[in-house]
Amino acid sequence: MSKQIILDADYKPSDDEPFMNDRQREYFRGKLLAWKDEILKEAKETLVALQSESENHPDIADRASSETDRAIELRARDRQRKLIAKIDSAIARIDDGSYGYCEETGEPISLKRLEARPIATLSLEAQERHERNERVFRDD
Repeated sequence: MSKQIILDADYKPSDDEPFMNDRQREYFRGKLLAWKDEILKEAKETLVALQSESENHPDIADRASSETDRAIELRARDRQRKLIAKIDSAIARIDDGSYGYCEETGEPISLKRLEARPIATLSLEAQERHERNERVFRDD
């Protein structure tokens, strides 16, 4: 059974404490869960909007505009579905103790990077290297 960590509302991880200690893991778990809840709430709102918007437009231009809006919204929801999978994966890494460490080098990912992108799996250096390699292969 895991112990419960209570965080102060104003707690922010810092480099002055051990990397990925219990407080930092709970902080990032909370941040990820809040992000996921927000995405799910938006998805429900979209579903309600799409269901109420399903009326037939007599004007062909209105219908085309409505269909375009619907397609854009569905694409955005698909991106968010993929984002939820990444959030779930990050939470699983918190549970298995690998969260916060670069998948490529095993080095800690900076707290600043994790704060900005809590689903990050690569250190900034590894991510930049990965993007440079992508550009090189894409340009071929």
